[in-house]
Amino acid sequence: MKFHIITIFPEAFDSFLSTSVIWKALEKWKFEIALYKLNEFAKEKSGHVDDKAFGMHGQVLSPIPLAKAIEYIQESVGNAGMRSSKIPVIYMSPSWKTLTQEKVEDFSQNLKECIIICGHYEGIDQRIIDMFVDYEISLWNYILTGWEIAAQVFIDSIVRLLPWAIGNSISHEEESFSSKLDRQKEYPVYTRPQDFRGHKVPDTLTSGNHKEIEKWKYNNLR
Repeated sequence: MKFHIITIFPEAFDSFLSTSVIWKALEKWKFEIALYKLNEFAKEKSGHVDDKAFGMHGQVLSPIPLAKAIEYIQESVGNAGMRSSKIPVIYMSPSWKTLTQEKVEDFSQNLKECIIICGHYEGIDQRIIDMFVDYEISLWNYILTGWEIAAQVFIDSIVRLLPWAIGNSISHEEESFSSKLDRQKEYPVYTRPQDFRGHKVPDTLTSGNHKEIEKWKYNNLR
């Protein structure tokens, strides 16, 4: 799996790519990331990639460098041609469909490569969405200064489901929003000590009775 990321701030991914599960998955070649600084596709030497929005306040990412960046990626990997054969283009946007665990599972199984556009300011010119974007993905109903963080959330949610990306590959099968838990939130979890400042682990979980433990977990989904 490979992610091509178009961003004004590629350095925003430095920590993300060098820690925890993501770093380990990169080391195992479970996925690849290519970063493209949008400013390098600017028409002007100044590297400006935004302009004033028509009819409203704020700055919008220009369609010119974005189109150049997308077309460069499509052509450089040899997939130029019919739209159906091109790499899918994803725009991280607060304005469209919210990412769910079901969608994440589908992407992790079927998405082999994609281009991710990280918006900034007031977003990107609508014509880029109309001409190039295959999926608009929102995290939820709120706004971020830049959508690099959203892209990282999207990538992390997918990569952790790849085979052997995490130490125990079955650990994600029973967690919040998984199909095994009927897409509900996970039950409470506990570890040692059994008594912490007067708060004790439920007796059922330490009983060794697996049937009762499974019943307790199902009854305590949130």
